[in-house]
Amino acid sequence: MNSVNAEVQADPHVIVLVGATGDLAKRKLIPGLLHLFQAGLASRTRVVGTSLDEISTDDFRELARDACLQRNGRQFDEEQWAEFAPRLSYVPSGKGPQALADAVAEAEAGLVEETGGQPVHYLHYLSVPPSAALPAVHGLAEAGLVQRARIIMEKPFGTDLGSARELNRQLHEVFSEDQIFRIDHFLGKEAAQNILAFRFANGLFEPIWNRNHIDHVQIDVPETLGLEGREKFYEATGAYKDMVVTHLFQVLAFMAMEPPTALDPGPIGEEKNKVFRSMCAIEPHHVVRGQFAGYREREGISPDSDTETFVALKAYIDNWRWAGVPFFLRTGKKMAEGARIISIAFKEPPRTMFPSGSGVGAHGPDHLTFDLADSSKMSLSFYGKRPGPGMKLDKLSMQFALHESGYAGAGLEAYERLIHDAMRGDHTLFTKAEGIESLWDLSRPLLADPPPVRIYQPGTWGPNAIHQLIAPHAWRLPFERVWRRPNATAE
Repeated sequence: MNSVNAEVQADPHVIVLVGATGDLAKRKLIPGLLHLFQAGLASRTRVVGTSLDEISTDDFRELARDACLQRNGRQFDEEQWAEFAPRLSYVPSGKGPQALADAVAEAEAGLVEETGGQPVHYLHYLSVPPSAALPAVHGLAEAGLVQRARIIMEKPFGTDLGSARELNRQLHEVFSEDQIFRIDHFLGKEAAQNILAFRFANGLFEPIWNRNHIDHVQIDVPETLGLEGREKFYEATGAYKDMVVTHLFQVLAFMAMEPPTALDPGPIGEEKNKVFRSMCAIEPHHVVRGQFAGYREREGISPDSDTETFVALKAYIDNWRWAGVPFFLRTGKKMAEGARIISIAFKEPPRTMFPSGSGVGAHGPDHLTFDLADSSKMSLSFYGKRPGPGMKLDKLSMQFALHESGYAGAGLEAYERLIHDAMRGDHTLFTKAEGIESLWDLSRPLLADPPPVRIYQPGTWGPNAIHQLIAPHAWRLPFERVWRRPNATAE
């Protein structure tokens, strides 16, 4: 096992994984916990899984092993698995709160013995549907697992302002706000955190990070996936509630916030909330809603469903830095490509001395692009002279990719980072109650009077109305130029 700095190693924890046999647990959480154990970041842990499935601890360990084997891109070390597996136990939720309490007490006793009597904390991860979240919270309370505990909540955090306030009210009856970690895995990505580094550690860019130099911003998260068995959830939620409030607005806040007084959870959270307080309400005429053809024919979907599987919108931040700068957000299911892009378009020079036919202006403004995919990439495009006689200009780009650096293997995946942060009590990348309620408040005009959904064909970029929404600009995706691949020349 790797030795790590004591400052980043988590304290001894019993992790209660609620929904331990579900898809998210198998794809991300269990492999992520193994990796944190392998890296020495969470080596003093026990995991107690619980769900509706009536299986044994041995069955759960086998399920966990299969999940880790199927996880691509990570080395599976049998010796380390043999050390990790005994730390896993399981209790069916049908056996009640006392059975869970007993399983946690047994895991805690093992940790106390292992660590020579060090205090043990609890981390509860609720990997359950929204309807099961509050029952799970009350079950943890009945099991006496609130003290010395933190709890990670999955989205969505309500479906409107009233439900968000009620959810927070009931949560606060059991857990205090500093115990609650509302997770947004987008903010756990290396590229998202690179936004903070890029903005606040470089004197070159912070002076131009404002309305005087930036023309508009795009946050684009198209998905090629469909509903993947989530019809019932999606019919009651839709793309705006599922993705925009809980993901895209959070990324927007990182990109737009003022410099915090320190890179600590409190100052960063306050600056994010200032962005939300400064945002203008989301007006229906600034929104395009879409639904992919065939959605209404799916089992469990109403034949006259008005639920959107696609949404694009224009948002404004009414403060000194961003007044007048439009932020265009887009996300949808069954689209042409899958991507997670922030693209910042800089203003073009007020006039040009270059001759007609030189190419200036032919490729649009300069762009700074962050790719929020797991590979973590950044690109800065600009005009440069084409070699040879005359003055012909081409659009060039400078690119950085994590896989080209010496740190490619050192990164944590988003869920791993966020679980580790929660174990350490670091709220920097999590959302507070005030921020969530502010966003639902901003959403009231749209939720009260949503524009009609427009049908779009699977494999496209959404309804045609998106081009009128962004005019006179153009959507950055699809790219005319491609990201540089390993051992390839940039186009």
